[in-house]
Amino acid sequence: MHFKLRKNVERLLGKTRCLQSPTACCNERANSVRSGASQTPSPLGQLTGDSQHSMAVDTYICFPSHKIDHVLAPLTRFRANAQHVHGDLAVEYYRQRSSEPGTLLISEGAFIAGKAGGFPHVPGVWTDEQIIAWKKVTDAVHEQRSFLYAQLWALGRTADPSVLEKDGYEYVGASDIPVTDKPKPRPLTTCGYAELLAAMSKPLTLNPPTEIQEYVQLYAQAAVNAVQKAGFDGVEIHAANGYLITQFIHDSINNRTDEYGGSIENRARFALEVLDACVKAVGASKVGIRISPWEAYNESHIDNTIPQYTYLVNRIRELHPDIAYLHVTEPRVVSLESRDPNDESNDFIRKIWSPLPLISAGGYTRDIAIEVADTKGDIIAFGRPFIPNPDLPRRLRENIALTPYDRSTFYTPETAKGYTDYPFAS
Repeated sequence: MHFKLRKNVERLLGKTRCLQSPTACCNERANSVRSGASQTPSPLGQLTGDSQHSMAVDTYICFPSHKIDHVLAPLTRFRANAQHVHGDLAVEYYRQRSSEPGTLLISEGAFIAGKAGGFPHVPGVWTDEQIIAWKKVTDAVHEQRSFLYAQLWALGRTADPSVLEKDGYEYVGASDIPVTDKPKPRPLTTCGYAELLAAMSKPLTLNPPTEIQEYVQLYAQAAVNAVQKAGFDGVEIHAANGYLITQFIHDSINNRTDEYGGSIENRARFALEVLDACVKAVGASKVGIRISPWEAYNESHIDNTIPQYTYLVNRIRELHPDIAYLHVTEPRVVSLESRDPNDESNDFIRKIWSPLPLISAGGYTRDIAIEVADTKGDIIAFGRPFIPNPDLPRRLRENIALTPYDRSTFYTPETAKGYTDYPFAS
């Protein structure tokens, strides 16, 4: 891999993990705790150049020495079963793409709760069965000396109403602005959730939160489930691509008149509350957040990109400068399609966020990745090229030709074809 590209990823994850054996490393950490010495950040904490050890704080997980290679961007694949539980296919899929020690994988979006879903065959992280299944995946990745972050996902108005109805949930969103060919979603409320249930003639619970605050807590609980139970190294809050958090952020799809709408500050409130709750739940160094300032996917265009995201990113930096990373999508891509970005650029975000770790994803080739790493210092994430090239870090490093992907297999439920059947380079 190009030297600068590798060094930028190392800046995120740290160049060395454990120069001693895992047991010796954990013993040294235990002695350090007893002596009151300062502790190393989690695997996604930044390290100084002469660091000798980096461990997963709180879980005391240690990994043998390795170099950091690349980042797998989150990719929806629809391989979970009808109960949103992953099986052996996912274990093999993530094992293959973590075969280069030190690779950071960001999982496909995992629903934070049943009511936050609305697509079939997407994994969740709210039931014991789902968590146990994810633990098999994280174990497989850690055996390869790589790392896995769980992307936390809530759909809002982009959900399939028929799927929600079948599962016994309401169709909701940030506002009542519908997506084409879908009904109007019911806006999430700031009234007491007990009031809402009473109005709907449903049973009450003791001291329920407001409905929006319930969602904030669902994100926090999902973070706990992922990190403390399923063994993920951290979580990424999905605040991009027109899903629930974006529906609060973007002016074109937020017509609220309460404290969650009407101004730049109010539209950013839900995203910041979710981030704050996840940080409190699992620690800042185990939390990243993904945003898509220029993307109009799911009819989520925004009319004031730079003012809105300048405020949001500034507030994230002010409140939580020690989060694992900020993840941005590039304007040259909308969902699966490339486009001309014209004068659109994420440089205004880089100016705010630098020198903190910034992951950039969207339409990267090897040459573009090297150029951006050289000139901007970004950590580059690859999505679609990682699907047919499970050994992508090696192929990029050695400039080996990439296997083309077959888009028709991207979303075929519970099948190995186009998922785990791509070959490694010889």
